[in-house]
Amino acid sequence: MLARVNSGALVGVEALPVEIEVNSGERGEPKTFVVGLPDAAVKESVNRVSSALANSGFAMPLTKMTVNLAPGDIRKEGPIYDLPISLGILASTGELDESKFSDYIIAGELSLSGALRQISGGVSLALLARRSGRRGVILPPESAAEAALVDGVDAYAPRDLRELVDFLRGKVELEPLKASESPFNLPQQSEGMPDFADVKGQHQVRRAVEVAVAGGHNLLMVGPPGSGKSMIAKRIPSIMPLPTLDEFLEILGIYSAAGLTQFSENKFFRRPFRAPHHTISRVGLAGGGPNPKPGEVSLAHNGVLFLDELPEFGSILDNLRQPMEDGKLTISRAAGKITYPCKFMLVAAMNPCKCGYLGDPRRRCSCTPAQVQAYRARVSGPMLDRIDIHVEASALPISDLAKAAKSETSAEIRARVEAAREIQKRRFAGLKRAAKVNAAMTGAQIAKFCALDGPQTAILTAAMEELGLSARAWDRILKVSRTIADLDASEKIQTHHLLEAINYRSLDRQ
Repeated sequence: MLARVNSGALVGVEALPVEIEVNSGERGEPKTFVVGLPDAAVKESVNRVSSALANSGFAMPLTKMTVNLAPGDIRKEGPIYDLPISLGILASTGELDESKFSDYIIAGELSLSGALRQISGGVSLALLARRSGRRGVILPPESAAEAALVDGVDAYAPRDLRELVDFLRGKVELEPLKASESPFNLPQQSEGMPDFADVKGQHQVRRAVEVAVAGGHNLLMVGPPGSGKSMIAKRIPSIMPLPTLDEFLEILGIYSAAGLTQFSENKFFRRPFRAPHHTISRVGLAGGGPNPKPGEVSLAHNGVLFLDELPEFGSILDNLRQPMEDGKLTISRAAGKITYPCKFMLVAAMNPCKCGYLGDPRRRCSCTPAQVQAYRARVSGPMLDRIDIHVEASALPISDLAKAAKSETSAEIRARVEAAREIQKRRFAGLKRAAKVNAAMTGAQIAKFCALDGPQTAILTAAMEELGLSARAWDRILKVSRTIADLDASEKIQTHHLLEAINYRSLDRQ
């Protein structure tokens, strides 16, 4: 007897539909064959399923049986097919009515006892169910907690195979999980988080950070060791506005595909903050590998990617140039292409020279001009060109450190950032290709929303010629000017907004 179960295959961060066909009662040696391009973990599922059925009060059919995972041109990986194969076996032997689960996307790993274990891709499978018009998903509890956030999809979370079968037979009640009860829907408590009130001095850097976050601009801080660059960067999440539900589902989908949602630090409704070490590999940064996984640039999607000691990353920095422009990263292999989203705000920090003390009034720099130039040349010109704001973090005088008065809090800064973001939201509402922040404006949108008058155009033209800036820098200065104007709630870009934006191209002046 033939039975069919709907499931999915995770390709990148997207789930594609997979139909599992189970045909039992075939003539021949009593053995189970799994076909449809399965990997080793899928082939091993036969042994797990057999033990799980036995320990749940059922039995494998004593006939030849074929399990087909269609379509056959998509590689099926991992243990997520244990649960749908089990239901297919029970339906093929008449112990379950196939119509009871035909409107669900089903996936889950089985332990030998029949208990369900967490799988990757819960959000992606729920989105697949919504796209295909299915009623909902049936997943392990931890994975269903992710899927519950997807609107219009019922997420059922049985604890084991026996409970699921009893539910499908109508013997027990199972309620779909509520989005409000999902641990992923809880905002992170601000208590105990690093706060900008702890940062003393560095008013110019704090201002640059506020502008960068308000408009989603890339930021580079340059200063000697101990000037507070890393300290400031780690406080950026405290002034970031909360993501929208759609943005958080994108974030959660990436983390789920990477198998990182089981960690408690990733179970908060917030934007990601990723800070990889400079020894990271190209694959670790961009993603890929034998079994492709999202890299740090994708894990920072809709959040912040912080690169400390920027020149130490070396040539792998150039791997970021295209993702920073396109907001996505495509990995091409012989087996096919995988595209990961990666719309992130880059925050970087570096020393002014190899010894770190160039321009420090308290320490003497030991580098020659050639060494300074060689150190800065580790970050290519095209890479610097894609960073909207360059700001110098000078060494703090002892008198500033001795002051007891606290600086402005993160809550105060965040209020201004959120007000500026709200202005941008209204500005871009209804546009055919709507940007979310000023940094993502297209050329046509820059022309429409960043218009300058005659004297302002002359100022910018003179600055471009004096600093030798590229056409890309022209657009980035205009975007930053628009953000500064938004922070002032100004409808038009004023001259002092433009001058501040030009001042943020400090490395272009050196």
